[in-house]
Amino acid sequence: MRLWLDDIFKRELSRVIDWSKIDKNNYLQAMERSPINDSEIKKLLAAALTDKIDDREIFMKGLDMSYFYENYFAYRSKDLI
Repeated sequence: MRLWLDDIFKRELSRVIDWSKIDKNNYLQAMERSPINDSEIKKLLAAALTDKIDDREIFMKGLDMSYFYENYFAYRSKDLI
């Protein structure tokens, strides 16, 4: 979902989210509350937007953070290269 969201932001806003700037607990709590009030998640994501849409490191950090948010720690992108 996070990668899909980045793709939408990239196409529509020429921005992506630097997921390394978003605290896991804050993100998960904001996601839990978003069906009731989405202003918290919008603010959290807006604060982490960057125009580095073609930056490989930003993309790879996004992959790592996606796994981190799901408590999956077996691999890190830098270890796979």
